[in-house]
Amino acid sequence: MARTHDDSWDLASSVGATATMVAAGRAIASRDPRGLINDPFAAPLVRAVGIEFFTKMVDGEVDLTAIAPDQAPRVQANIDEMAVRTRFFDDYFETAAGTGIRQAVILASGLDSRAYRLAWPDGTVVYEVDQPDVIEFKTQTLAEIGAQPTAERRTVSIDLRDDWPAALRAAGFDVDAPTAWCAEGLLIYLPPEAQDRLFDNITALSARGSTIATEYVPGIKDFDPEKARAATESMRQFGLDIDMPSLIYHGERNHVVDYLASKDWRVQGIPRSDLFARHRLAVPDFGDDDPLGEIVYVSGTLA
Repeated sequence: MARTHDDSWDLASSVGATATMVAAGRAIASRDPRGLINDPFAAPLVRAVGIEFFTKMVDGEVDLTAIAPDQAPRVQANIDEMAVRTRFFDDYFETAAGTGIRQAVILASGLDSRAYRLAWPDGTVVYEVDQPDVIEFKTQTLAEIGAQPTAERRTVSIDLRDDWPAALRAAGFDVDAPTAWCAEGLLIYLPPEAQDRLFDNITALSARGSTIATEYVPGIKDFDPEKARAATESMRQFGLDIDMPSLIYHGERNHVVDYLASKDWRVQGIPRSDLFARHRLAVPDFGDDDPLGEIVYVSGTLA
């Protein structure tokens, strides 16, 4: 089903199901003996959502090589990518904290558990912004397993299409303090104008010395829905009904690096393949079959 300006979802449908898929990837990557990431809360959250295939994945009950041997290498590459992506943003927050930043904002936080699993310095406040049902689900699920935040966690239950800056300030956000902003896995689900508006709002709320981390997805400009459906065929082979192309806003949009630079952010990007090489993982070669292209992970500081 195509996106609309007022659509909604839970963690088992539409955009919400992609958050569960990402959490499943983190859970599997956390079992990898290479130890690139450790997210002990991903699996319990995935189980609580209740999508059968993802639950079986995190519990090791699915043999991808047996079900669809031709798709298994791609699925493993996607899991490895989730590991390097998670490590990139984990390292980003740890670096920001090391510079003295004690205020973080995670936009579209979904099933992200960094407020519970990172070693935040004393006095750090982590704001999580997402739809009310998503926030409530995660808060309740983690409470039921006895998880405790490692920072002061403040939730902001609001859709990013609404006036989230006002809601963030109402939750105690300090516009005069440097902030570590995170927009992970978010931009492709925003229309082009909403992407610009997001960065405009972030900039308006940021004191000098604030930092930002996000991604640039070059393939979104010339996105081919049919190619994307072919690339996600493994989902259908595994019994999943997630039509990724219908969830993504594609077409012309501003380059993330250029747009942020125009707002006085000093930004740099690192291609996905470089992150794989940095962590000594085999660089996946999807060739022309990769509808999103060579994703670039972006970080920067407000001058």
